[in-house]
Amino acid sequence: MNEKKPEVTDLRSALALLESIPGELVSTNTEVDPNAELSGVYRRVGAGGTCMRPTKIGGPAMIFNKVKGYPDFRVAIGLMASRKRVGYLLNCEPKRLGFLLKDAVNHAIAPVTIDAAKAASREVVHLASDPDFDLRKLIPAPTNTPEDAGPYLTMGMCYASDPDTGESDITIHRLCVQSRDELSMWLTPGRHIDAFRMKAEAAGKPLPISISIGVDPAVEIAACFEPPTTPQGFDELSIAGALRGKAIEMVKCLTINERAIANAEIVIEGELLPNVRLVEDQHTHTGKAMPEFPGYTGESKPALPVIKVKAVTHRRNPILQTTVGPSEEHVSMAGIPTEGSILGLVEKAMPGKLLNVYAHSAGGGKFLAVMQFKKSNPADEGRHRQAALLAFAAYPELKNVILVDEDVDIFDSNEVLWAMQTRYQGDVDTIFIPGVRCHPLDPSQIPGYSPSITQLGMSCKTIFDCTVPFHLKSHFERSKFMEVDVKRFLPDFED
Repeated sequence: MNEKKPEVTDLRSALALLESIPGELVSTNTEVDPNAELSGVYRRVGAGGTCMRPTKIGGPAMIFNKVKGYPDFRVAIGLMASRKRVGYLLNCEPKRLGFLLKDAVNHAIAPVTIDAAKAASREVVHLASDPDFDLRKLIPAPTNTPEDAGPYLTMGMCYASDPDTGESDITIHRLCVQSRDELSMWLTPGRHIDAFRMKAEAAGKPLPISISIGVDPAVEIAACFEPPTTPQGFDELSIAGALRGKAIEMVKCLTINERAIANAEIVIEGELLPNVRLVEDQHTHTGKAMPEFPGYTGESKPALPVIKVKAVTHRRNPILQTTVGPSEEHVSMAGIPTEGSILGLVEKAMPGKLLNVYAHSAGGGKFLAVMQFKKSNPADEGRHRQAALLAFAAYPELKNVILVDEDVDIFDSNEVLWAMQTRYQGDVDTIFIPGVRCHPLDPSQIPGYSPSITQLGMSCKTIFDCTVPFHLKSHFERSKFMEVDVKRFLPDFED
């Protein structure tokens, strides 16, 4: 992973890097309809994740060069839909990405503001005051399925600031294009931008917000950190700066008092309006929103905050970046920061014991963590379960933890399931923690599913201890094969 490759600073350089690596990027000149067809194609090409099968696991990223109705735009999708590709983009061994993110939090580099004349995102300007302005005709926002509530911007880096302190936050949220100059915004409970919005609304004022689309993947991954690793007031853009070893460049917006990412492909400037709500599926009335990371289509919301758009700026020949909701790309963006958060908190409590963490694809990078723990002496018995409890504290939306020993490859699901079959007894190795807040997109977290769930978004969190009791380690030694040089027999063999 350390050989000399093109430096990644924005979306275009990220695409150039992937293009230089065989099998990591494909493109098509066949015209595609952004209404369900585009996502339908990529679901088969490389979405993976929790998408309904058939879907390609580990397939390439993709560029659509011709988008029906939008001759000036291309669309890129799936840049981070494989862990191996994220390793290329962040110049890191894939199995060590969690450690890279953990270290980046501790070496944050704050963003800087540059002159607008140097900002690539300002090459073309569209003002909402222009009577011909229409988001629906300007940006080729896709729908993932035919029943979606509308076109969605799924890779928008939403940036806003606390009205009182000026502290800023960047996050990715579900944005549905509702009219010529309106977006609905779903903010899950506890998000910092929602706290900023509520402060502004209490004062009867709009909250300025920028949405940067098509940026350096380091920004997209850093934006997915959550408390307590990044408490309110911690600008996640500083983590992206640490990943690149230099500050992320920002530019002051044209029409609002906020900043945006200077080299983004597209920037939307707007305001979250106080005391204004709309029905998410007002145009379709399907009751559906869009496919979400657990693999199910989210329900539309009856009363969402509204962003009134003031302007759109973009680069010449812009590239819209999008994703399939349940794809492996979500696993990468949400899961790798999850790993970094868990590694950081457990390392502080018990240094050297937690060897690695994998936020598994089956949980969309949020619900399931596999933790590799090393028991070195009898006193370590029980500490592995303490580490699992710390994982729930490090990432509140985590639902299940599987604990395994150091001889189990956590990135190989067959290995993990093998440990469960041979090192786990349900009656003594399952720990239930009922009645805990989790994530509202888990469809099983409803009162009708279990009497322990009293309201939507609560869950029974579970630890599956698939580790060998220390005093029985000698009874569970794996078969040891001879170490050989396979290339003597098959010169082209690759592990």
